[in-house]
Amino acid sequence: MGPLAVTQLLALISLTVALDNGLLKTPPMGWMAWERFRCDIACKDDPKNCISEGLFRDMADRLSEDGWKELGYELRDKQGRLQPEPSRFPGGIAKLAKYIHDRGLKLGIYADMGTHTCMGYPGTTLDKIDIDAQTFASWGVDYLKFDGCSSNAVEQMLGYPLMSKALNATGRPMAYSCSWPVYVGGLPPNVNYTFLGDICHLWRNYYDIQDSWDSVLSIVEWFSNNQDDLQPAAGPGRWNDPDMLIIGNFGLSVDQARSQMALWAIMAAPLIMSNDLRNLDNSARTILQNKMAIAINQDPMGIQGRRLLQEKSHVEVYWRPLSQLASALVFLSRRTDMPYLYHSSLGKLSYDAGNYEAYDVFTGATVTGLNATTEFTFSINPSGVVMWYVYPKKASKQTKMLRKTSKLTWQKTVPRHRIVL
Repeated sequence: MGPLAVTQLLALISLTVALDNGLLKTPPMGWMAWERFRCDIACKDDPKNCISEGLFRDMADRLSEDGWKELGYELRDKQGRLQPEPSRFPGGIAKLAKYIHDRGLKLGIYADMGTHTCMGYPGTTLDKIDIDAQTFASWGVDYLKFDGCSSNAVEQMLGYPLMSKALNATGRPMAYSCSWPVYVGGLPPNVNYTFLGDICHLWRNYYDIQDSWDSVLSIVEWFSNNQDDLQPAAGPGRWNDPDMLIIGNFGLSVDQARSQMALWAIMAAPLIMSNDLRNLDNSARTILQNKMAIAINQDPMGIQGRRLLQEKSHVEVYWRPLSQLASALVFLSRRTDMPYLYHSSLGKLSYDAGNYEAYDVFTGATVTGLNATTEFTFSINPSGVVMWYVYPKKASKQTKMLRKTSKLTWQKTVPRHRIVL
């Protein structure tokens, strides 16, 4: 690309308008193929699991029929070519989008800033941004995940804002997920999160998640170590994305699965599952469909939580402020030996004087009689969590209803994620 072309594109960036189209006021929820199914295109040998129209129809059916949509898991992602491969997507993307929309779901698509995608398929070069955005709109796409493989720093600096402008110009509201930060280290000064929040709804900051507890911990550690830079960047319509939920796959125990769900809720992270919804066991389904964990994640204040403490006992404490003067606490055991009896008080966790109650998100028990000085004790399993929803004892009726999970109609009390079209 010559100097003239760069100058012209830099001039265009100054015209980019903020991507404030009313979408993603709470973190997106849904399903994505990548971590579980990768780029399996061997449809002849593995027809049920290859990236194809059939796989996405299957997942759309499961999302719409198995109670996921009612909980807020409405968004789906697919990975494929700009021109769909006819043997795997014989009906085309527009037909697949209609199938998904007919079930009350939204369709996401993967593309890549650069000559090729990360797996070698055609990418979106600078001169193709407008036409690709128009193509996505014509197909009925609701969400674009825009990766950055096969592009350089200059192309990323130009291309990510230009795609934002191009999506706006289509007239179709589309959520826009940018991977730009991860390619430049994820932190200021290389990343201007104020600017990024004006052009993207969410962004990947760190490396891809893998199907292991070590991978989950490395992501949590990076976000926690850098929370002073990352936490202020998040809010309604602009979210940090620590990557997919791997609950229901092969790499996490039940305790570790609860830990990922709890920590993603505290971080106000997108709840994008990557698993096989056709074959989830009951424990994974129960964790992923935990209504209180989802309600905490989807809290309309949209404030990302923080790590408060790293105890010598290898217990870490995470905290997030919520609506109705409530908050969420997660007590994570980094131990590998045995269950640990943890002792503390709300005062030690910087809570003000007053009377509180706490609802245990995963057991359903209510802890009463709490004040700033009350000592509490509970057991945490190795690599497990205890998660509390904490609220003042003189809570509003709405707040009290949040803990009645067995009888509560959650859609009436907790703002549930919808992409507004």
